[in-house]
Amino acid sequence: MTARRRAPKATALAAATAGYAALLSGCGSVPAGTGADTDPITVMTWAPQRAEASNMPGMPAMGQAYARWFNARGGINGRELEVLTCDERNDSVGAARCADRAVEEEVVAVVGSYSQHGRSFMSALEGAGIPYLGGYGVTEEEYTSPLSYPVNGGQPVLAAANGRQLAAEECSRVSLVRPDTITGDQLPPLLDAGLRDGGAPQAAPATDVRAPESATSYQQTAQRALEGALGAAPALGGTGLSGTGRSCVTAMLGGHTDTFLDSFRRAEAAGESVRTASVLGSVRQSLVDRTGGADSPLEGTYVTSWYPPADDPRWDTMREAVREHAFGDNRIDPDDPGAQTTWIAYTALRAALEQLDPGRTVTAEALRTVLDEGEALETGGLTPKLRWHYEDLLSAHDYPRLVNTHATYQRVRNGQVSTLPEGPDGFVDVEKSLENKRDG
Repeated sequence: MTARRRAPKATALAAATAGYAALLSGCGSVPAGTGADTDPITVMTWAPQRAEASNMPGMPAMGQAYARWFNARGGINGRELEVLTCDERNDSVGAARCADRAVEEEVVAVVGSYSQHGRSFMSALEGAGIPYLGGYGVTEEEYTSPLSYPVNGGQPVLAAANGRQLAAEECSRVSLVRPDTITGDQLPPLLDAGLRDGGAPQAAPATDVRAPESATSYQQTAQRALEGALGAAPALGGTGLSGTGRSCVTAMLGGHTDTFLDSFRRAEAAGESVRTASVLGSVRQSLVDRTGGADSPLEGTYVTSWYPPADDPRWDTMREAVREHAFGDNRIDPDDPGAQTTWIAYTALRAALEQLDPGRTVTAEALRTVLDEGEALETGGLTPKLRWHYEDLLSAHDYPRLVNTHATYQRVRNGQVSTLPEGPDGFVDVEKSLENKRDG
């Protein structure tokens, strides 16, 4: 695969470009990590590790495992990689403290990290000129900040691609079950864009079913979703269109998706066949195994992902690194999308470092130059080649920094999350759907 070249709209990128110029004219020109050429290359990975929800301890653990694996192979130009970690605690104060520590430690990048508090950490990184490479993809700032270099398409790509996947299954009546949050509010127009562009019968908007982020049972939510999918939605405020096509329900509730699907299977009417779907982070192989394998409520579910499925050979190097340098570390689940994102982010970091002159001191500024102007970065086929040149950025005002608009289609069959062959190397490009999203 080669890097895509685009001609983004000037209006979509004017603010980001102006911001970038301002940053580089300020303290972004001050090099970080200016040590001798034999000093370690210091980066940081953060994620919530001891929070009440959204804990992602596998991401910092994967960063450290990658460093051990990388250093055991000689590092780069005789220099080792040092990974600092920080517990972001899933709150704005914790995120700001992690960013402040990254500045104090003069790291050359924050790599493969997770935080829902972009407003709290991004300004500190921008002020110090530190790139944010490979965030998980859950905040607006990750797709708008000129110092952010996302390796995946975040929730926008997952939602749009999920709509495309359901359209391919001829879903004419769709219920979307999503969190009743500000983040959840962004999902319906993205799913609808995918349904339209995928040629779904009648291209009807999905019935929007709001749900609590966490619950022990979703019986009422499941009933509303079922009624919407079967065409009884007018009483619920949905479209309720009838006609040809299938009835489908897609759930995007993160770690509580399996709880919802269990409730949904119980509520599903006898004799009615309703297809179920979800996205990466809500369904993965370890979850299918834990909830009954072939007897899991996830059986038959369609899954939209950023990456190839866990059993794809393209993950073999990551699994080898985990076996050699993180054996027994139960924080790392190789099937977890957080750990996978961290691995990909570090792979991209290594590819960028290899483009630097061996005699040049590695600084945040030098790394930014490679990311902004260098050759596209290989990730072992786990993503398309990554590059953040101006012409690669997305012509969509909500997320101009999004350069990877690819997704994969999978399905749980016989207790296994298996890939569905779509597009070159299994990837589907939803760039058009993202640019054609209708708000409001």
